[in-house]
Amino acid sequence: MGLYVEARIRADLDELWTRTQDPARHQRWDLRFTEITHLPRAEGEPQRFRYATRVLPLLTVAGTGVSAGERERPDGTRTSALRFASPHPLSLLAEGSGYWRYVPDGDGVRFLTGYDYRPRWGAFGALADRLVFRPLMGWATAWSFDRLRLWLERGITPERALCNWLAELALRAVVVAVACTGLGWESFLRLLGPFAASTAYLLPLLLSVVVCLALFASPLACTPAARRCLRTPPARARAPRLLRTLESPR
Repeated sequence: MGLYVEARIRADLDELWTRTQDPARHQRWDLRFTEITHLPRAEGEPQRFRYATRVLPLLTVAGTGVSAGERERPDGTRTSALRFASPHPLSLLAEGSGYWRYVPDGDGVRFLTGYDYRPRWGAFGALADRLVFRPLMGWATAWSFDRLRLWLERGITPERALCNWLAELALRAVVVAVACTGLGWESFLRLLGPFAASTAYLLPLLLSVVVCLALFASPLACTPAARRCLRTPPARARAPRLLRTLESPR
């Protein structure tokens, strides 16, 4: 699989399963989707679903998928597999497949995903995917997994987690802007006397430290962050056999 993300979540396995398999809850924490809806199905058939992502205020890209899950496995793990496709001409993602694995680990669960897809738009689409879209999808997946972790571990709702992230992002941007503006006071301070002049020489160094802290300091504990997730599989990741049983939704 082309993309891999893993998070360790200290939560009950059944609760984690519910918040990832129920469409109404899934769409709350997953940044990649605006809406997920199950479609009618016959008994014994895989679950079909429709997903939509709002790219711009007046542009929504939609697609369909099919999924199946193994809730009880001999080794105590659980697996969910899916295939998806979007016929929308503005969707870079044409079709793909992936899986979720739930691996009990002490007092928590290793929740991991592997997925890949085929971009459209020919050579241009392949280049745009490699340089922009695929890194963005990897980041969005990891950020969403940590958002889910905060919901389960600390009771921070996905909506509140998003507000926390936006507020911290805005604060960091303000600190950087103020620090960069402060660099313009260096010449002014030198005119105020020896003490102010010595301060002027230290000001760029102090402001540089402030900027570095604003840009690179670890996120607050209540803020979701993609960096908290594992982005490389610890061993060679293989798609589950369950995925082979699913036909493309197209």
